[in-house]
Amino acid sequence: MKQIAVAIHDVEPSTYSRCAEIRGWLDQRGIERATLLVIPAADLHPLHSRRPDMLEWLQEQVGKGDAIAQHGFTHRRMHSLLPPRSWLVRWQGGRACEFPGLDADETRKAVDSGRRALKLAGLEARGFVAPGYAYTRALREQLETRFDWWGELLGVRANGHGRRTPALCLGTSGVIKRATSPLVVRAGAVLSPGLLRLDIHPADFDHARHVQALDTIIRRAHGHAPITYDDLLAS
Repeated sequence: MKQIAVAIHDVEPSTYSRCAEIRGWLDQRGIERATLLVIPAADLHPLHSRRPDMLEWLQEQVGKGDAIAQHGFTHRRMHSLLPPRSWLVRWQGGRACEFPGLDADETRKAVDSGRRALKLAGLEARGFVAPGYAYTRALREQLETRFDWWGELLGVRANGHGRRTPALCLGTSGVIKRATSPLVVRAGAVLSPGLLRLDIHPADFDHARHVQALDTIIRRAHGHAPITYDDLLAS
């Protein structure tokens, strides 16, 4: 059976309205299950102290079949980096890539602080996705003992096994990415065999060509069974 795994990135108080809009848009197109990547403490404010209405919405979505995943801690890099790693991080996600540059202890504290913030908000995350898919050795070591799975750009991994399935991501951070990524993502969707893994960011809905590309991909995937990342390794 063909499947589609849609993930909405960057879910936090300032993007809540847009994320809820995107989730409704997906519902209208038959995506009954999706993964919501929640930032535990954007701008260092814990989730539970901000938008109660957003927390209610997240709980409602979980009750309907969606999954929650931890999306970093603050989703913001606080450390400067030297080339060539700084060049790679700038391409991956710029200032959103918070884990490159952190040592093992700083990484552990960020991961655990994020887990605590989600639990205080009444949310349980079985999985983790690093902002910008920017992973480090220290981060992977922490994830192995704390989560059932973690999502990388080229697949979803769990202890001892994983599933290779590239994420199709649109780009909004520069003129070249905005111009070329809709074409690249459309082509990637055509080449995806049994599983289509599609990423959506709130900023994608600021660009008509991005929305059109997403709409085309999802409509062409009619008949694919929607699944969450929690479902992915068991399917």
